[in-house]
Amino acid sequence: MEQGIKILDLHGCTVYQAQIALDAALKKSRGVYRIRVVHGYHGGTAIRDLVRKEYAKRQGVIRIESGLNQGETDLVLKEWY
Repeated sequence: MEQGIKILDLHGCTVYQAQIALDAALKKSRGVYRIRVVHGYHGGTAIRDLVRKEYAKRQGVIRIESGLNQGETDLVLKEWY
């Protein structure tokens, strides 16, 4: 784990399993400023859509960022200065 970044790999999960894992990661996010969700995209976009639509509005999430890798989405919990 990079300092302050938790990586959550959801490959092979169902949407329900992904939601449980994301909720748990958010509850345990003390000291973490970003959760990098590795959801993939070649096998479908259901988990990516869940992360980007539902978790962008969750309490404690400032914003979401999708980088160059289409298979990852970052949940930004705190600003890093």
